[in-house]
Amino acid sequence: MAETIANGRADQCANNIDGPTNPMVTPILTDLYQFTMAYAYWKAGKHNERAVFDLYFRRNPFGGEYTIFAGLEECIKFIANFKFTEDEIAFIRSSLPPTCEDGFFEYLRELDCSDIEIYAVTEGSVVFPKVPLMRIEGPIAVVQLLETPFVNLINYASLVTTNAARHRFVAGRSKILLEFGLRRAQGPDGGISASKYCYMGGFDATSNVAAGKLFGIPLRGTHSHAFVSSFLSPDEIIEKSLQHRDGSSVCEDFVSLVQTWLNKLKWSHLLGGIFSETNQSELAAFTSYALAFPGSFLALVDTYDVMRSGIPNFCAVALALNDLGYKSVGIRLDSGDLAYQSCEARKFFRAIEKEFGLPGFGKMNITASNDLNEETLDALNKQGHEVDAFGIGTHLVTCYAQAALGVVFKLVEINNQPRIKLSEDVSKVSIPCKKRCYRLYGKEGYALVDIMTGENEPQPKVGERILCRHPFSESKRAYVVPQHVEELLKCFWPGNSDKTREDLPPLKEIRERCIEQLDKMRPDHMRRLNPTPYKVSVSAKLYDFIHFLWLNEAPVGELQ
Repeated sequence: MAETIANGRADQCANNIDGPTNPMVTPILTDLYQFTMAYAYWKAGKHNERAVFDLYFRRNPFGGEYTIFAGLEECIKFIANFKFTEDEIAFIRSSLPPTCEDGFFEYLRELDCSDIEIYAVTEGSVVFPKVPLMRIEGPIAVVQLLETPFVNLINYASLVTTNAARHRFVAGRSKILLEFGLRRAQGPDGGISASKYCYMGGFDATSNVAAGKLFGIPLRGTHSHAFVSSFLSPDEIIEKSLQHRDGSSVCEDFVSLVQTWLNKLKWSHLLGGIFSETNQSELAAFTSYALAFPGSFLALVDTYDVMRSGIPNFCAVALALNDLGYKSVGIRLDSGDLAYQSCEARKFFRAIEKEFGLPGFGKMNITASNDLNEETLDALNKQGHEVDAFGIGTHLVTCYAQAALGVVFKLVEINNQPRIKLSEDVSKVSIPCKKRCYRLYGKEGYALVDIMTGENEPQPKVGERILCRHPFSESKRAYVVPQHVEELLKCFWPGNSDKTREDLPPLKEIRERCIEQLDKMRPDHMRRLNPTPYKVSVSAKLYDFIHFLWLNEAPVGELQ
């Protein structure tokens, strides 16, 4: 089956763009009604009519006032390789009523995205409700077939990237953030996607080895409680020798060296009374792990008792490694009062640095995990803590606080005729016609407002006053004199047009853009509690046209 799919799509590599990361993203990864509509368009002779659709969302997630756009690269990879295989066409035929004509399946057989044009915001950008993230132009039947996969590829990607960015904002720039969510993610694709987009949103590394290979994301990970509890005593360690880091000598009995240091700590006047006898099976596990990874020793210290066993045992091993020229990485805390334990651990490390004259030992890295989320990070900040790195999983990758972003895909123009979708809920009324979108910046360099204009309206100019209007509220309007104007929608797939296609930047570049974009937002838009809504507007001309079309399309009631 995989070979058939590969052969069926081989001729789509002319653009030198690889297929989607997930091989399940094919033209049949869509809702059945896309095919029933496509057949109805074809049957009516409308399938080649030129349509314009906007992909956007209506509300920022997680109670915030910003979103990060992600998933564009996967959409472009999808259309670059869009081609039905014979197996897929046969399945579509079997899924539709037998009255469907053969000509429709011949039409599908020849279908590709060569006549599609895609204009989009650059991936990794900060975006806001109502403003199109993507504008898709092309034959209506083909564009309709792209709806479900595009919404699917953008929805979770943007949601989890935003979630990662929010965690980064709360943790602060100086902390290391590690994504540990693979085991709790919604299936393999959820795990792979989460690792990619959390890195994009500002995380530093992942535990997901497959994501590291696919995307070049730095990997982090040491051992679990199972490794610690699998040892019974130091007597289990058979190979006890460890070569000095510079290769100059060999310590024949590293286990005894560790025990010597543990005794020194026990009788230290600065550390006296904190612990007496530590758990020897834990000590064996730490020693064994250090023998395996002397240059990157990091221990999980809460299997038995953090302060009475885990920290002293870790320090004994770290000090023994130090004698041989190795510098240990630090500890991980995975339960209990993380603020208190991190502070006590830091005191212990500083006491050792002072007593034994070991510069830098007091700055040993402390990593915390244990079902962390935005709220716990915020609480730790308020309590005061000594954590250097956070390992975050479940709440991050599952987007526990909000299940979906609510991306929509709406027709705004067909055959050069603007279309509008009306609703009693004003938030669901679409903004018609093909549009251009701009971000206007103020004197301090912060973004002030996003404005949508008709395609043929002149671009806002620096230093020239422009009236920005709320799309649906007559009284909400303001003049803006921009100091910088950024056009948001760029051509990422020109189709048969002669427009230049924007390159797809590498993941690291998108990550840097995301961080840079967040720096351009006013702090009051970013705060967790009662953030200031960012203004999204339309030009005066587009405002008038929206309301003209609204009145024209809405049926007039009659009172009896």
